[in-house]
Amino acid sequence: MKSFCHSGFRTRACPGPRRGIIASLAALFAAGLLIAAERDDERAAERKAMVEHQIRARGITNRAVLDTMLGVPRHKFVDAQWQRQAYDDHPLPIGYGQTISQPYVVALMTEMLELKPGDKVLEVGTGSGYQAAVLARITTNVFTIEIVEPLALQAQKRLKESGLEEGRVRPGDGYYGIEEHAPFDAIIVTAAADHVPPPLLQQLRPGGRMVLPIGPVNAIQRLVIVEKGKEGKVKTRTVLPVQFVPLTGGARGPAGKESTTGGKAGGLER
Repeated sequence: MKSFCHSGFRTRACPGPRRGIIASLAALFAAGLLIAAERDDERAAERKAMVEHQIRARGITNRAVLDTMLGVPRHKFVDAQWQRQAYDDHPLPIGYGQTISQPYVVALMTEMLELKPGDKVLEVGTGSGYQAAVLARITTNVFTIEIVEPLALQAQKRLKESGLEEGRVRPGDGYYGIEEHAPFDAIIVTAAADHVPPPLLQQLRPGGRMVLPIGPVNAIQRLVIVEKGKEGKVKTRTVLPVQFVPLTGGARGPAGKESTTGGKAGGLER
């Protein structure tokens, strides 16, 4: 039997119990979203401090890079026990012997690429997915490859939430790039090799640039910009000393040492 409610001179059907339950659940869901948004707002203040004191203060001036670093929630790319330190001025472990890079290094390498909207970018060493999320805020045409499969699968989920299609995040040996999607306008390598991987140089578009650390494992390395001229001529220049985890996989280097691929970067050498 339907019950009726009276409001002034009008009579209407009262909402049934089911409608009341649905309304309550909707209210709880909305409250949960509001709490999550407030938490993100709290971390927004930390991101602002990170950008001002760690990034802008060290000379990063590219507006797109600064805005991107301000917008990407770094704490969502680390495990729960590290989230309180997510905006601190140092790398953090992400498992499997890998790290998420120091915020300044992420910003610096991104600025060094000189990206424009629409540029096709390859990242070698997805790690947590944070660097790829930063790149994807500037250009949506991003591909990223990670040799440690569990990290690649975790990053796929995180980056899907950031709007990067699942097929653009893949497990594999980044030393060889992703030939079927070449050439790339820019390539970023987030772990150290002892030389510039020839397959990556081949997949770099004439007029493009690559940013990567070069040097021995467990020692000071050089952060290098590789520029490929319109005629294919290659120039390199060193920007500053850094210390990154090694790439794993790949081919043998010229001195008989294992060239390395995959993994994720470390930080600025002080």
